[in-house]
Parts: sequence; structure tokens; C-alpha cells
Amino acid sequence: MATDARDDVSAQSSDEPVYIDSSSHLEKVTTENDIVLVDFYADWCGPCQMLNPILEQLANTTEAVIAKVDVDERQQLAGSFGVRGVPTLALFADGEQVEQQTGALPEDRLRSLIEGYTE
Repeated sequence: MATDARDDVSAQSSDEPVYIDSSSHLEKVTTENDIVLVDFYADWCGPCQMLNPILEQLANTTEAVIAKVDVDERQQLAGSFGVRGVPTLALFADGEQVEQQTGALPEDRLRSLIEGYTE
């Protein structure tokens, strides 16, 4: 049985975003990895689509694991994080949420946000 990147929870060197399917899955990903950037997105959201290549690049070039939560499929999970607009990005360091930003941020800003917690 092949392993799909969507199912990889301990993705320490994951080059692909991890798609979250439940609150327990998100908790497992955020506690098993040092730095996790969670993208709360929607397929119909233009800024979310513009952010996708940036997040894929960050998954390839930083220590952070990129996790994605579809707010239409996981409304309750998004609500528990107070997500009111998409994209909303939440940064976790050592299992704790340390940042939350709404809107598509440029790559350099996201990279410096991640790097601020990797030292």
C-alpha cells in the first residue's frame, strides 16, 4: 500500500503539504513536528490559490511542515481557530500556536515568520 503525502503525519522532511482530515489529525501533526504552518483555505478562494505555490515552495525549502485545512469540509475545525476569512495561516512551534494571520502573505514574510521559530 503506497503512502500518500496526505496521510503522512510525521512529515519532518515533507516536501508536500499535509492535508488535515480531523482535529485529532491536526493535533498529531502539530505535536509531532517542531514547526507547522497551517493554511485554512477554500477551493473557491482566489488568494488561497495564489498562495498554493508559495506554500509548496516553503514545504520544499524550510524546516516547517505545511498543513492544509479545507474550511468548507472542516467548518467546525476552522471555527475552533476563529477563522473568519480565508486564507488564514496559523503557525505552530513545539505544539503551541504562536501566530495567526489572515490574508495571503508574501513568501519572504512567511519565510521570516517560520525562521523566527526555527532557531
